[in-house]
Amino acid sequence: MADEAETEAGAIGVPEAQPSTPGAKLRAAREAQGLSIQDVATRTRIAQRQLEAVERDDYAALPGIPYAVGFARAYARAVDLDEVAIAAEVRHGVHNSDIGANRYEAFEPVDPARVPPRRLAWVVLAIVVVLIAGYTVWRTQLMTPPTTEEIAQDKQEATGARPAGAAPAAPVVQTVVFTAVDDVWLRIVDEAGERLKDGTLKKGESFTLPADAKGPTILTGRPQALNVTVGGKPIPPLGAPDRTISDVPVSAAALLARAAETPAAPAAAPATIPARAPAARPAQRPTTAAPSATNGQMAGQPGGLSVPLPASPAPAPATGGATGIQP
Repeated sequence: MADEAETEAGAIGVPEAQPSTPGAKLRAAREAQGLSIQDVATRTRIAQRQLEAVERDDYAALPGIPYAVGFARAYARAVDLDEVAIAAEVRHGVHNSDIGANRYEAFEPVDPARVPPRRLAWVVLAIVVVLIAGYTVWRTQLMTPPTTEEIAQDKQEATGARPAGAAPAAPVVQTVVFTAVDDVWLRIVDEAGERLKDGTLKKGESFTLPADAKGPTILTGRPQALNVTVGGKPIPPLGAPDRTISDVPVSAAALLARAAETPAAPAAAPATIPARAPAARPAQRPTTAAPSATNGQMAGQPGGLSVPLPASPAPAPATGGATGIQP
């Protein structure tokens, strides 16, 4: 062991009289390269106070035996010494000291410089605590029976009923579409006077009214050239053919109201037809009785004719026997 220490000391230019402990060898190698203890700490990412403890061979000041060996290996690697030999000497010195007799640790890090810093350990611990707390809260809520209000609310949601005092559901916005069946000029403005559409709509073209338009109205000279739909439902013409219409509301609500009112007018016309039918039937009965009476009068004629007489002999009785008919 002493020969190896002397060989390493000669290789780095350290005098042979230098102490042969691992810490002394590391310090001599550092000084030979003109490095400070802070430079070695930067290279190894080990705290300066721990490197100073390694140089003093004060292993009791280190976290444990594995860290003492690992710090010495990293130190030797930073100053170009044989890290395996340094580690073996440190391990031998630790086991011969009081700290080795009282402590035994099977774990030995390969490179303590790569051990996660304390800040990262605290962050991981905080994340674990948050996860445990979240799981505990979720578990508590899962095991807690629902209240009466929650049960009632679940039933209302299942049946689709709206609880008392709750805000009504938002109305469904229906799209208003103008489709030209022929070339037509039109102008659509909102309540602020902003023009939403101003120009000629070619045959087959369509214009969709913006959903956020407020109080839109239309101006056109040929309302019959427009097919208007609200949510796909056709709307009656907005005016008479070839008659200019202006300020006609064309919002979805106004057009649907127009569609609901338009079919009401012709609905009363079929109701008057059955009232006239009974009055016409009694008027036809006297006309059918006349041929029967005439047929009775003609029953005594030769041949037993059952056809009615011509219309000309009918007024004969009124003339007083001037017809010249012989019995």
